[in-house]
Amino acid sequence: MIGRLLMAVVLWLAGPAAAATVGVLDSPGRVLQVTLAIDNDGRATWAVARKGVAVVAPSRLGFLFVDGPKFERNLVAGRPVFARADATWEQPWGERRFVRDDHAEMRVRLTEKGSLGAGVKARRIDVVFKAFDDGVGFRYEFPDAGAVQIADELTEFNFAAPATAWWIPAGEWNRYEYLYNRTPLEAIGRAHTPVTLRTDAGLHIAVHEAALVDYAAMWLQHVDGRNFKAVLSPSWRAAKVLRQGPFASPWRALVIAPTAAALVESNLFLNLNEPNKLGDVSWVKPFKYAGVWWEMHLDTKTWASGDRHGATDANVRRHIDFAARNGFRGVLVEGWNLGWDGDWFGRGEDFSFTRSYPDFDLKGLADYAGDKGVRLVGHHETSGNAAHYEDALAAAFDLYAANGVDAVKTGYVADAGQAKVRDADGSLHYTWHDSQPMAAHHLKVVTEAAKRRIMVNAHEPIKDTGLRRTYPNWVSREGARGMEYNAWGQPRNPPGHDVDLVFTRMLAGPMDYTPGIVSLAGKGQALQSTVARQLALYVVLYSPVQMVPDLPENYAANPVALGFIRAVPVDWAESRMVAGEIGAHVSMARKDRGSDAWYVGSITDATARTVAVPLGFLDAGRRYRAEIIQDGTGFDWRTAPRAADKAGTIVSETREVTAADTMDLRLNAGGGAVVRLVPIS
Repeated sequence: MIGRLLMAVVLWLAGPAAAATVGVLDSPGRVLQVTLAIDNDGRATWAVARKGVAVVAPSRLGFLFVDGPKFERNLVAGRPVFARADATWEQPWGERRFVRDDHAEMRVRLTEKGSLGAGVKARRIDVVFKAFDDGVGFRYEFPDAGAVQIADELTEFNFAAPATAWWIPAGEWNRYEYLYNRTPLEAIGRAHTPVTLRTDAGLHIAVHEAALVDYAAMWLQHVDGRNFKAVLSPSWRAAKVLRQGPFASPWRALVIAPTAAALVESNLFLNLNEPNKLGDVSWVKPFKYAGVWWEMHLDTKTWASGDRHGATDANVRRHIDFAARNGFRGVLVEGWNLGWDGDWFGRGEDFSFTRSYPDFDLKGLADYAGDKGVRLVGHHETSGNAAHYEDALAAAFDLYAANGVDAVKTGYVADAGQAKVRDADGSLHYTWHDSQPMAAHHLKVVTEAAKRRIMVNAHEPIKDTGLRRTYPNWVSREGARGMEYNAWGQPRNPPGHDVDLVFTRMLAGPMDYTPGIVSLAGKGQALQSTVARQLALYVVLYSPVQMVPDLPENYAANPVALGFIRAVPVDWAESRMVAGEIGAHVSMARKDRGSDAWYVGSITDATARTVAVPLGFLDAGRRYRAEIIQDGTGFDWRTAPRAADKAGTIVSETREVTAADTMDLRLNAGGGAVVRLVPIS
């Protein structure tokens, strides 16, 4: 108690003006403390400490409005209302089956005081904090009815200690598809979240948001020193957010963890979302899928019609046969529908979502696949034209539902700021991919799909904020630099990119990265990877829908790799990070939800290393058969592409292990390793 009061005094003295503490919220295990204060000017600030050490120094709260003065000064705080919750809930699919939600809550009403002018009613906003032992979330709640026009937030994040940051720029042309910068904290300009920090003392912090519903996404912008502010994604309107009260903002959230593993294993963003709203979701099925996709990125096939058209009956049947032979549930078909001819990038007006090219028979192919135990995976490219897509949404999903297509990959290929939406008056406007209108659009797609029992995997999407808990048919998305950059990107994804994703983008939720290019061949360039690394990505980068993207003939030439891809699950009972550091290497262990087998995937950056993987996650007293696939000696990201078709690229071995053992995995430069651990009867 004395320590908590002392920290409140320290944070109070550190504030920009003399401040009075309104309330202090301890996390359940008294690891984190949140302090809300009001200074002499009536400004509200929040701060966070971990075990008595400041993590977030006093940081202001508030709003700018289009139709009224800012909500920041002359505030009076009501008496804090505290609550406590500790429950465990079950995911229908996910990285782990059961999730514990253990938090303390503090709610405080902020009300304006003093003279506001004739006829001006004092406004009030509630601030709600949730403190977990591994992080903090807070949001604003507008309790009164009426229109609210938010120009921007005044929310700040004033970090107390020097740190290294991993981040990508926000407000630039390529949405989220950038390689991650590694810089001092102060060198961040304007960043998408999650932003990941590692303080000089070794504390790990991820800044993100949760439950982004009918609101503009939050960008993080540097102010000065180690102080940052929330900036809302713009649209064409002066108001970045238009809402009718009562309503709540998304949660502003920080994972605060002592280790990289604790950062990766946190469930905070999920726990800040509402429970499943769809009811029975037994129809949402994790699966692996092949498809007509990689050959287009190799430029041997095209989305457009013509001699090289990829979505033909014959070519799709070839992929269906491949999927059926190997037990893959789905076959994605891109380029099947009219609209790909000509200049489709960033336009979308010409796409039909119900009419196919003459050489593609949707019903015939769906029936052909169904007879073999396979389902087609639909594809709706919009070129960012959300307005045109919404006009066709009901008919498009009805067509898929009538033909047994229960999963769809959507696409929004357009430069950032060039998405198209329709205003209430019917007029068309350009907007950002993560603006409020696009947040509403994506949720409309997901809910309309759910009515037909269709799963959604969005590409060029709005970022993941944990809404898969509330809408479990939103199974995956892109939202980062994916595998296709290895085919034609300049630069290609370097080996460190996949490692960075685990500690940044993947903290937000599943990513359809499309691993498994065992040929290691792109469009006139080689992948900066090894074969074993491509296999490890199925375990390291989580998604409940995993693609098997390489050409069927390339898998036929790599039977050991294909065997592992056939075996690796996509739905897990438990997931743990068992080794790794940001920007260097990572090893993930996951337990199959359908058996007692565990899988370990390990990858490294461009540096070769041997990683010690403790097996304490296994059941004590049981013996396991460890089936190991590693890079062959001498095959690293520089040499493997030139010898991917030669023996020795990957090597296999089997040994017996127990939970008391530590397994040393050899990771060649840019390489990886996978282990399947099966209990011995």
